[in-house]
Amino acid sequence: MCILLIAIEALIEWPLVLLGNRDEFHAKPSDIAQPWRGAADCLGGLDRIGAGSWLAQRNDGRFAAVTNLRTGLPAKAPRSRGQLVREFVAGGEAPDAFAQRVIGQLDQYGPFNLVFGDRSAVWLIDGHDARLQRLRAGVHVVSNGPADSHWPKIERLREGFRRTVRAGQRDDASLLALLADESQPDDGELPETGVGQHLERLLAPVFIRGEHYGTRASTLVMQHDDGSVFFRERSFAPCGLPADEVCWECLEIDGEWRLA
Repeated sequence: MCILLIAIEALIEWPLVLLGNRDEFHAKPSDIAQPWRGAADCLGGLDRIGAGSWLAQRNDGRFAAVTNLRTGLPAKAPRSRGQLVREFVAGGEAPDAFAQRVIGQLDQYGPFNLVFGDRSAVWLIDGHDARLQRLRAGVHVVSNGPADSHWPKIERLREGFRRTVRAGQRDDASLLALLADESQPDDGELPETGVGQHLERLLAPVFIRGEHYGTRASTLVMQHDDGSVFFRERSFAPCGLPADEVCWECLEIDGEWRLA
């Protein structure tokens, strides 16, 4: 997951909305979003190599999503960042205890930002400065830089969401369409993250269309105030070609994930 919008109490009927793109090498094998074997109350895609997830949701509202931090340096580490998502969503550790444990083990993972929480609160570990913060009501966007970055893709997704909501377009298709934005900012607006201008250009849009590396999945999660959860994810092949789409829902009445 390389860009994630978190809308907290921005929609009356949906107190929490997650909207994000996972950018990854197309050759890296992964499974589409589905209930997990051995933990059927948890839903999300899984990386077949690291056994982790980029964004996952549990039927009781517990969730997590991770982005990498772009440093321009190789990110070799003993453990996959996606395991943090899996551990929190499938586990029972209190968010503050989980955060303190993770911050104490940052050297075990490649650089990351981690958003996680439950129906009571949403938290962010800013991997740039190993800082934990609670996200207040509003619209937040996290990508591959420090949490307070104002990259063009971050501001474009944030403003696109606000504009769409103001226009009354709160359906899942309209929100997912925001993740398909391929607008390319001017070179003068690009961040300098140590990867060179050619790569900065490639990585600059919200949706990255590449043959070897690009957006692999666009995900929308909406938590309703009645306790139900809606989860829709589109998958993409090389060059941004549509590959798959799944839509799941979980109703408070029975807590089971069903294809919608």
